[in-house]
Amino acid sequence: MKKELQIAKAEEYVKKLFCHDASGHDLQHLLRVRKMALLIAQQEGGNPFLIEMAALLHDVADWKFWGEEKGAEQLIQFLSSIHTDIEDCKAILNIVQSISFKGAKVNTRPETIEAMIVQDSDRLDAIGAIGIARAFAFGGVHGRMMYDFESKPQMHQSFEEYKSSNSNTFNHFHEKLLLLKNRMNTATAKSLAEERHLFMEEFLLRFFNECES
Repeated sequence: MKKELQIAKAEEYVKKLFCHDASGHDLQHLLRVRKMALLIAQQEGGNPFLIEMAALLHDVADWKFWGEEKGAEQLIQFLSSIHTDIEDCKAILNIVQSISFKGAKVNTRPETIEAMIVQDSDRLDAIGAIGIARAFAFGGVHGRMMYDFESKPQMHQSFEEYKSSNSNTFNHFHEKLLLLKNRMNTATAKSLAEERHLFMEEFLLRFFNECES
């Protein structure tokens, strides 16, 4: 199967898989990540096929939805069903499994330029105006409080500690989202993250002030 058709099949697959998502991990999120990843790749290089496929499919193996093992299994099954080359399949799986945030104190810097680009693109979509909207959407779907100023943010030391957290959404900004600007891999993403990060800081200050007024 030609790679152009494999990409089309991947888009069709995630459209069906995430068509009812209300947590901010919907098809539009995946399309934004793909668009950003291809934009960054124009400046930073990398294999465009692997980048586009991984960007579209990165939430198929997300531990938050399926668990690590089941997610990997369903990703491999899909890639096999569209006759993806074995080496490409391994590379896409490696990218997808290496991009997730796993705690403030956990190093998750990828090893390949393709994974760096997809991770940067996913993280750019987690900050700024869209990131703010997605954070509260995710919190609402998972029954998390918007804020509790008596509960302090936790800088998780391990992936297990991060996975088991049920922190309120305001704290989530401090535990993850505000950290992402300084964890971008590529020069292009670092530049793009600056304004989005500043917008989040301004929003959180106003949010806090309105809550306390």
